[in-house]
Amino acid sequence: MSSIKIECVLPENCRCGESPVWVEASNSLLFVDIPAKKVCQWDSLTKQVQRVTVDAPVSSVALRQSGGYVATIGTKFCALNWEEQSVIVLATVDNDKKNNRFNDGKVDPAGRYFAGTMAEETAPAVLERHQGALYSLFPDHQVKKYFDQVDISNGLDWSLDHKIFYYIDSLSYSVDAFDYDLQTGQISNRRSVYKLEKEEQIPDGMCIDAEGKLWVACYNGGRVIRLDPATGKRLQTVKLPVDKTTSCCFGGKDYSEMYVTCARDGMDPEGLLRQPEAGGIFKVTGLGVKAVGFQDGKAIGLSVFHKPLSFAAGPLLHPGGGNSRGRLEGASLDTNPPS
Repeated sequence: MSSIKIECVLPENCRCGESPVWVEASNSLLFVDIPAKKVCQWDSLTKQVQRVTVDAPVSSVALRQSGGYVATIGTKFCALNWEEQSVIVLATVDNDKKNNRFNDGKVDPAGRYFAGTMAEETAPAVLERHQGALYSLFPDHQVKKYFDQVDISNGLDWSLDHKIFYYIDSLSYSVDAFDYDLQTGQISNRRSVYKLEKEEQIPDGMCIDAEGKLWVACYNGGRVIRLDPATGKRLQTVKLPVDKTTSCCFGGKDYSEMYVTCARDGMDPEGLLRQPEAGGIFKVTGLGVKAVGFQDGKAIGLSVFHKPLSFAAGPLLHPGGGNSRGRLEGASLDTNPPS
């Protein structure tokens, strides 16, 4: 295996960076800063960053088949128009739980947007338990609720043959698997494929590589671990110079680079002095593995990475959800460097 190199490519100072998504068409990385209410796009060629600020915590972002993006903002599934700096609400969940918000989300190979909720934290990983649920937004804008009693709905992805859905509820300290029906979006037969060890801390965001192995960012563990879900064995540990690693994805020209987000909320001044790159975006090269990517916006082979969400049928605005006209006011764009 070649020598692993870890570098902070963007000192963004995210309070809680999350949901990295590689955009092949523009050689850029999308990500969010949840409590700062920002969706960010970093151009890997020019090194410039654009940021859109919305009016509620934004926890995940994904590509959209027809252009633009979808995002989970507060407890809403939304469509995000970057150029117009506007957000349109597609659906709302957890109407009876005013303290909830979405957390991690990702699009399945058939174009459904899966995302789960959690109670708002009083401190990092400190919250009222069992308040969350897992949902998916179907391309016809219907929302399906899979289960509730979730603590912190987190990392998710699909096996290369699309027959297994992988999922993390962080405070279970487990990576779980479900049988998956791609045609219907149904899940069944939940089981644990990996239990985290004490030093690995809290499982957070997750992605899958071209060999079908899972990569899990470990919050407070300062690492990303590679797992074989078939055997339940940890294959590799990549330690980073920050503790609060939150999520990961593959990107770059041939999808051989790993991008890792992290957080700085909850760190005291001494901790920030020790870890000045906390909240930055890291690039890891030399892993010796890659992911399956996209070409011209179309899935190649059995790719499960960030498949654009298709809303071909009907209007963007979900007929029964959202605010009066489905628009979140206050979206704004900035291209300035982080303070």
